[in-house]
Amino acid sequence: METPLTHADTSQAPPPPPAANTQLPIPPLLALKLVLAALFWGGTFIAGKVLAQSIPLMTAAFGRFLIASALLVWISYKIERGLPRLNRQQTLGTALLGLTGIFLYNIFFFGALSHIPAGRTALFVSLSPITTALAAALFMGERLGTKRWIGIVTALFGAAIVITRGDLAGTVHDIGQSVGLGEILMTCAVIAWTVYTLISRKVLTSLSPIAATTYSTLWGTLFLGIGAIGQLDSLDAASFTWQVWVSIFYLGAFGTVAAFVWYYQGIRAVGPSRTIIFNNLVPVFGVLLSALLLGEPILMSMLLGGAISVAGVLLVNSK
Repeated sequence: METPLTHADTSQAPPPPPAANTQLPIPPLLALKLVLAALFWGGTFIAGKVLAQSIPLMTAAFGRFLIASALLVWISYKIERGLPRLNRQQTLGTALLGLTGIFLYNIFFFGALSHIPAGRTALFVSLSPITTALAAALFMGERLGTKRWIGIVTALFGAAIVITRGDLAGTVHDIGQSVGLGEILMTCAVIAWTVYTLISRKVLTSLSPIAATTYSTLWGTLFLGIGAIGQLDSLDAASFTWQVWVSIFYLGAFGTVAAFVWYYQGIRAVGPSRTIIFNNLVPVFGVLLSALLLGEPILMSMLLGGAISVAGVLLVNSK
C-alpha cells in the first residue's frame, strides 16, 4: 500500500482546519474520494501481481514511478506553481525518502508479490501504522498510552493469524510452513515504509506534502532507473500484453497520483487523524479485488486476522 506524506510547513501548504471543523461530518463527495483512494491502493496489489509475473521487478517499479513522476511534476506546477529549490538538508532528506519509501519499498513489494498471493500481501498493510507507532516510541520518544499499547498488541495478534494462516501453534514448531520468502519480503517492505514515515516528519517541517512527495518520487525513480538498466537485455517490450501496460499506467496514475491528491484533500479539509482512518479499507479492498480479479481464495484466517488487525489499528489511532 502507498500512503502519502501527511504534514507540512504552514508557509508552503494550506493551514490545518480549525479544531471545531474536526467535529463536522465529512462531506459526502470527500468521503467518496477517500474511499476511492483506498480502493486504488487496494488495486495496486492486483496490478503489482500482474507485473511481478510478467516483467523484472526493478523494471516494473521504474515504469510505475516514471509515470507518477511526470504527473506529480505537472500537479506541482498546477497547484503550487512549481517546485521549491532545495537546500542541502532538504536534498538529503528527500533522497532518503526516495531510497526508503520508493526504491526499497517497491523492490520488497514486487518481490513479495512474486512469491505470495496479492490478497495475503495486502493484509500486511495493516502492520504499517503499528510499526510506525512502535518506532516513534522507541526512536523519537513518543509516549504510547495504555489504549494504544492494547491496540498494538491486538493488531499484531491479528497479523499473526493472517501470517500463520490461523495455525499459531503449528508455526511455533515449524515456522517455515507459514513464513516464507514472500512474507519476509513484505515485512521488509513494511519496515522500509516505517523508516520512510519517520524521515518524512523531519522533511515535512520545511516542505509541503506535494513538494516532498514529488522530490522523493523523482529520487526513487532515479534509483529504480539505475537498477533497471541491468535488466534491459532481458526486456522485450514488444511482448508486453495489454494487461502489463494497463497495470503500469494504473500503478502510476491511479495507485500513486490520483489517490495521493484525494488523500491530500482529505487532510486539508478534515485533518490527518480523520483521513487516515480510511486507510483501514486498503487491505479489505486488496483481499476482495484479489478474489474477484485473480481468483485467489479468501481464507477464514484472512477474514478473522484482518478484522482483528483493523480493530487494533483503529484503537491505536483513536483519541
